[in-house]
Amino acid sequence: MSNHSPPALACRDVTVRYGDVTALSEVSIEFEAGLIHAVLGQNGAGKTTFARVASGLVQPTTGRVEIGGQAIRTGHVRDSREAGVELVHQSFALPPSFTVAEVMEFGAPGHGGFYSRKALAEKWRPHLQSLDIQVDLSRRIRDLPVETQQSIEIARALVTDAKVLILDEPTAVLSPAGIDMLFARVQRLKDRGVTVILILHKIREVLGIADTISVLRGGRRVEGPVPKADLSAERLTALIVGDAVRSQSAKDRDALLGIEQPHGKLPFKHSVNAAQAPALTLKSVSTVSDDEGAPLENVSLSVRPGEIVGIAGVEGNGQKTLVRAIANLAALSSGTITLSGQDVTTKTVAARRNAGLRIIPFERNVEGLSLTSSLWENWSARELLQGSLLQFVNPARIRKLCDRSLKSWGVHYHVSSQPAGSLSGGNAQKVILAREIDADAKLIIAAQPTRGLDIGATAFVWKSLRAARDRGAAILLISSDLDELFDISDRVLVMLSGRVAGEFVEPYDIHSVGAAMVGATSARKEA
Repeated sequence: MSNHSPPALACRDVTVRYGDVTALSEVSIEFEAGLIHAVLGQNGAGKTTFARVASGLVQPTTGRVEIGGQAIRTGHVRDSREAGVELVHQSFALPPSFTVAEVMEFGAPGHGGFYSRKALAEKWRPHLQSLDIQVDLSRRIRDLPVETQQSIEIARALVTDAKVLILDEPTAVLSPAGIDMLFARVQRLKDRGVTVILILHKIREVLGIADTISVLRGGRRVEGPVPKADLSAERLTALIVGDAVRSQSAKDRDALLGIEQPHGKLPFKHSVNAAQAPALTLKSVSTVSDDEGAPLENVSLSVRPGEIVGIAGVEGNGQKTLVRAIANLAALSSGTITLSGQDVTTKTVAARRNAGLRIIPFERNVEGLSLTSSLWENWSARELLQGSLLQFVNPARIRKLCDRSLKSWGVHYHVSSQPAGSLSGGNAQKVILAREIDADAKLIIAAQPTRGLDIGATAFVWKSLRAARDRGAAILLISSDLDELFDISDRVLVMLSGRVAGEFVEPYDIHSVGAAMVGATSARKEA
């Protein structure tokens, strides 16, 4: 760093505690102005907490934050924004019913008074054009692609002439082409003098964009910022996880950390019996439009016993509707659904579960678990769903069965009467796995099963899905992480606007899959 200018942002001995949990521990770090900095680490390393402290959203237990060499009042967003720090969250916060012009206006300081939509569009068009964002300012946010929504979030953050822009996991919901566009935009921001801090967890992405790299592990800074040229992928792997992936195969390790795959490298090929009847078949399925996502349009697919079929796609392209349709939570307008040879198109949720359907839902803390209910009550849903509503419930028996199941799945807990909300993310997901992956499972739908989990918990989920596949269950894996899909899927289907836009087999080509995700091409069974 130059001796003549203070760091754009610095944290000094920052510690953040939540009760007995230490999210950050004595973190001191300086970011030179005018560069692209990456903060790298696995889930749970403290990256998001760091970003929230730097942007004023979290009051540290101890320590201070300096912007341009001046200490600011911590825990106050207004003070951080006035000092020139802006944060774009991983989960977008744009009001879906607002137009582009409206969200720009309401994100700006000092907005108010009467306005017309035309006047707002004229006001904000130059700002968006200066950032090379081409969009109709009269369009509503909910009608825009994810990549465009993210670019508008960045444009809103830059309304205040930000000096430091922090992007928290900005690539998590983007296609490969979307990531390229994001990185090009970040490079242009650097050229304008903005200091950009990217919170990431994929080594491939970090090496592709960053000037400097810092690594957090277990809430501590273990490296950086250091120039990208001084850190190899192997060194970064050791810094991020220590010994946590030594037991994993090289293929799994590379997928867990997002390491660039050597060109032409052939992954392990799992053998699937193509003569077996599918465990799941959708024929020309279309759904009625609802508020939960893009409707399905003429979707046909199948999954055989002993096969993992991955579903790729930019979020919001029908993945949730697909799961809802298979579970009988979304109304069909045409088509048929077959489970293990049974036509279940008109069957109830309970009937489909009795036919062997199991679901690991998208949101484990919303759809998968009742956080205020006990572990045994959450686990017992499997018993209640498969029995009569008039059946006698024996709590003592269910608790005993629950304890046996949770212990066999390696769940760390004290007693089965404790609330599900008291568990870590990895252990909460294990409770859902213990409930859903049983001997009677014929089709397991795993929807974003590793989102938010650390590397160890992710590896456990992969191992569990593979074991279920090897026992003969069919797996439908929905994920926004292409590394995950490529690592454990036997085939990958791409969804775009509620349709199947491509089908791919090993060895996977990320560029071809990415092109199908954005509609640049459509492919079937590329090799």
